[in-house]
Amino acid sequence: MIWGIRSKTSSIITTMASLRPSSVKGDPIQFSPFSAITNSFTGFHRNWLGLRTEKLGRVDNTWLRLSPSLKEKSVLRLDASSISAGLAQELQRFKIQNMSETDGRVDFFDEMKHRFLSFKKQKYLGEVEHFKTLAEVQSPKFMVIACVDSRVCPSNILGFQPGEAFMVRNVANLVPPLENGRTETNAALEFAVKTLQVQNIFVIGHSCCAGIQTLMTMQDDENSSFIEKWVANAKVAKLRTKEAINLSFDQQCKHCEKESINCSLLNLLTYPWIEERVRKGTLSLQGGYYDFLRCTFEIWTLDFKESNVSHGSKISVKDKAFWC
Repeated sequence: MIWGIRSKTSSIITTMASLRPSSVKGDPIQFSPFSAITNSFTGFHRNWLGLRTEKLGRVDNTWLRLSPSLKEKSVLRLDASSISAGLAQELQRFKIQNMSETDGRVDFFDEMKHRFLSFKKQKYLGEVEHFKTLAEVQSPKFMVIACVDSRVCPSNILGFQPGEAFMVRNVANLVPPLENGRTETNAALEFAVKTLQVQNIFVIGHSCCAGIQTLMTMQDDENSSFIEKWVANAKVAKLRTKEAINLSFDQQCKHCEKESINCSLLNLLTYPWIEERVRKGTLSLQGGYYDFLRCTFEIWTLDFKESNVSHGSKISVKDKAFWC
């Protein structure tokens, strides 16, 4: 009986010792039931197993080893029931811990996989010729500038299909004026207008915008963070908002959210290659506002003839519509 327990224990120890701690640091999807506790065997202490021994050999603190001589001369007596219960309890604890850390990630990407395969089956394979054409060339009609907010996805809200909209998303959906220098936003504008020759530039703002809230709360001389420096591109919208009286902070933010869209439309006219096309009528500038609290959408078009960037940044809009 003792020999059977000792043989079984030796087998468990040998198996555990063969597992490297590095396996725990790998892909969590590949965890075996023992992989979580393998790392705990580095610096393993004999008392952890509740070993009851009459004659113990030397225990190596890095890996549990019994010298050959002690294997032959010593009799290791174990309480099999306590080992079994202890191992089961420890394994279950590590299993629950590791599952809680990895299940969310695994499940999320598994869901993403199903979404992709659904897209491929229902959309891609159903319009395979269209996607083959898109692989060769794109000719979108829209350039969309929207916010990075996770709740505001233009393709989801407005139903843009692959190839229809060349899209840029930044904090608070801002267009900096030409004088402020190079950014990825005006680099994308240059490509969309000069190369792709889009017919519409659509600036889309939204309710509860954290970027605008930051703009409204920061001091005029504050621009220490990346966000503060970026949203300062809409400081004109903030000044115009402050001119409105008897508005609560929430009302000020909503007012500024819309005002900043108009400022971005005017800033677009500071780029000569945009202003020229708008004057000729080959390019149209639109503003949009998505209120996701009420699920409504407002849209309007810049009236170029009545607007003026040079003198007081006057803006005039037309073709207003409200979708609800």
